[in-house]
Amino acid sequence: MSLTSSESTAVTTATLPPPGTPDIEIARAVQPQSILLLAQQRLGLAADSLIPFGHYKAKLDTRHVGPVDPASFGRLVLVTAITPTPAGEGKTTTSVGLNDGFNQLGVRSSVCLREPSLGPCFGMKGGAAGGGRAQVIPMEDINLHFNGDFHAITAAHNLLASILDNHIHWGNEAGLDPRHVYWRRVLDLNDRALRNTIVGLGGGAHGLPRETGFDITVASEIMAILCMADDLTDLRQRLGRIIVGRRHDHTPVTVSDLGVEGALAILLRDALQPNLVQSLEHNPVFIHGGPFANIAHGCNSVMATRYALSLNDVVVTEAGFGADLGAEKFIDIKCRQSGLAPDAVVLVCTVRALKMQGGMRKVELARPDLTALHEGAANLERHILNLRQFGLTPVVSINRFPTDAEEELIAIQAICRELGVNAVVANHWALGGAGATDLAQAVLDQLAAGTPEVQPLYPDHWTLVEKIETIASRLYHAGDVAFSADARRQLEEYQQLGFGHLPVCIAKTQYSFSADPKLRGAPSGHTLPVREVRLSAGAGFVVAVCGDIMTMPGLPRHPAALDMGLNAEGDVYGLV
Repeated sequence: MSLTSSESTAVTTATLPPPGTPDIEIARAVQPQSILLLAQQRLGLAADSLIPFGHYKAKLDTRHVGPVDPASFGRLVLVTAITPTPAGEGKTTTSVGLNDGFNQLGVRSSVCLREPSLGPCFGMKGGAAGGGRAQVIPMEDINLHFNGDFHAITAAHNLLASILDNHIHWGNEAGLDPRHVYWRRVLDLNDRALRNTIVGLGGGAHGLPRETGFDITVASEIMAILCMADDLTDLRQRLGRIIVGRRHDHTPVTVSDLGVEGALAILLRDALQPNLVQSLEHNPVFIHGGPFANIAHGCNSVMATRYALSLNDVVVTEAGFGADLGAEKFIDIKCRQSGLAPDAVVLVCTVRALKMQGGMRKVELARPDLTALHEGAANLERHILNLRQFGLTPVVSINRFPTDAEEELIAIQAICRELGVNAVVANHWALGGAGATDLAQAVLDQLAAGTPEVQPLYPDHWTLVEKIETIASRLYHAGDVAFSADARRQLEEYQQLGFGHLPVCIAKTQYSFSADPKLRGAPSGHTLPVREVRLSAGAGFVVAVCGDIMTMPGLPRHPAALDMGLNAEGDVYGLV
């Protein structure tokens, strides 16, 4: 298997609108290739291996593609980033650009991404299909509804909620204690008013009144299960293991006890099939699953990653937010359960973000400031050192912005050299794959140097408390972990129930190593407050909810939805 072929199969971006044009206009300027033709030419897949959703989107029909063979897997490249800021880092843009760069070099490569959530699209973040000339198309479809996966997950989650309340209404054969029902409802929108609700009001005919609430769909355990499942059989078994509540004697009640795992699996059958689309340069892109990394495990599906690895020499995948969240969960949760491991890692940073980490305000970031840059580089250094704890030495990708000064780019490269890592300036936002070939070659060189011995941060047999404290001290550099009384009780119960072997998923702000989003840079000695712990027995991890993080986001003062709409031709505008 050659990773260094010089033959290029990528298309040119010379005819695209100039950099700085709204992303949606750049995306709309490219005529997508037939997805059936692309799958045949680039992945060797026959037409009956795909389930088309129109001309440019499809799902893999895994019954026809067949099982994957790990012996034939390509190399896996993980893209992660420094701590995010409002200045922007461009992790998805870099993932798409790097994949295009590999294909520019003639390497058979695909990228695996997560699906965007409607909540952030209409809220503050906007779309999540890349940017500039490193995008995935059809951009509007991917950001809005896509192939119905999120709707299926929402429906399955809420079917379980309705079955549960109905079960209590008709005699409660399972003996559920209504005060200890854990299963909430979900919605794929940001709606803070639904965080805490009371259901069953209006009299006996309408159910038993109890407190509950809504989470966003990406926080659903069913979303995590879909992303962790090996196949339909594993999906059904995981669904059956979901714990929905407790009896009066504190024994757990599962979905299997309610007998509804089969119905949930029916709703998720098609959603489990990985989705295939393409980049602006007509390179294959798998987009499947969408858990957030600040409140869930933040990785695309195991199935999509495995199928991509079976069809390519190199697969690029991303993990959400900074490396302390996404990359940690990728290794400690996804890799631990799936047997996968990254062969190389790319750590994305920007001049703008590092200066903001160093104390500059967003309105000042266009001004060169080497002092702020060096101050903010402490964040970059912390992430590099953290990744080395897993046995990985990253290639640093400096995602170039038009306002970057040359001396600032040189300074970052010098800082990285002192830390013993290679830093490459990448200009895929402006130039597409051609702007990422240097980065792609640097990653190929890293792959050629050998396979790293990737190690999780902690072993299975440690207690849940030890695992949380290890992540807090070794990755976040916290001086202490403050467990609430409820959190300590929950951890003790989960340990006694036999779930102590599970990995831990930390839910906290993405904007800091601490639980305080205003504490930028590389803080040390802070306290990580753990306010509650949730058991995701079906997904296979325990969620530690820290600080003020919310599993149902709210909308900002000026939501992106206010600037979006359709023109007279029915085309979307305002989606960024």
